[in-house]
Amino acid sequence: MKTNKEAFLDYLLLEKKYSPHTVGAYLNDVASFEAFVKESFDQEGGDLVNYSQIRSWIVFLVDQNISNVSINRKMASLKAFYRFLLKIKQIEINPMLKHKSLKTPKVVQIPFSERELKDLLAVIDAPVGFEGVRDRLIVEMFYVTGMRRAELIHLTLENVDRSNCTIKVLGKRNKERIIPILPIIADQIDLYIEEREGLESLTDCRYFFVSKKGLKLSESFVYRLINSYFSRVSEKVKKSPHVLRHTFATHLLNNGADLNSVKELLGHSSLASTQVYTHNSLAELKKVYKDAHPRNK
Repeated sequence: MKTNKEAFLDYLLLEKKYSPHTVGAYLNDVASFEAFVKESFDQEGGDLVNYSQIRSWIVFLVDQNISNVSINRKMASLKAFYRFLLKIKQIEINPMLKHKSLKTPKVVQIPFSERELKDLLAVIDAPVGFEGVRDRLIVEMFYVTGMRRAELIHLTLENVDRSNCTIKVLGKRNKERIIPILPIIADQIDLYIEEREGLESLTDCRYFFVSKKGLKLSESFVYRLINSYFSRVSEKVKKSPHVLRHTFATHLLNNGADLNSVKELLGHSSLASTQVYTHNSLAELKKVYKDAHPRNK
């Protein structure tokens, strides 16, 4: 018979369809809490706890200088665990029922400017060889599709439809979406595929983007690639694939795209997730307003 944590693992993977990375984080958080309960209260397991014990863990984490953002993530893991135990009738009362998240500062991501993008693409305008062609296409693909890093890494050859200028992306919780690509990117895809077919070995040949050895790219490699390229043209502190995704959304909104369309392109389940990108669009709107209104002349 499966333990509660084993059943929880199956629930997250099979029913909720969370990624292995997310599932691992949830289970680690639950295990950390159980270790705390055992150490502090001499109590095995975290199934039968009360909220005062959970509060004690929060105080312990704060004393360890764990950020409120990280603590809230751990609490989200506990919430999911106890909701699951309630669902399968292993507990009668959810100890997290009245928990409120800790306050966190609102962090507004600063996107790359259109000038920074133009400058970078000018720097890498004429790539040479497989790696040069691949790296430029990765930068362009992030910027013209707004896809997540994991979505780019797991993009397969069969899901790149060159004739219709679309790609099929497998997003969070295995939700598929179709993203259009610009004709100029379609031409770059042709060039990349030609270079790719010239590789001596293609171990993970189903994946669209691969290393020179034909292997699937790692998340750290893609992060370093974006960080390295944008360090040439930007002095922003954060230079990552996620900032490029943010840039994609912000530039679309700044140039007149409606929020619902951007929501669909990003693969968000609700408008609330997309609305974080309107902060920068509002800044652009204010600038246009200030420059154009007759009363400001």
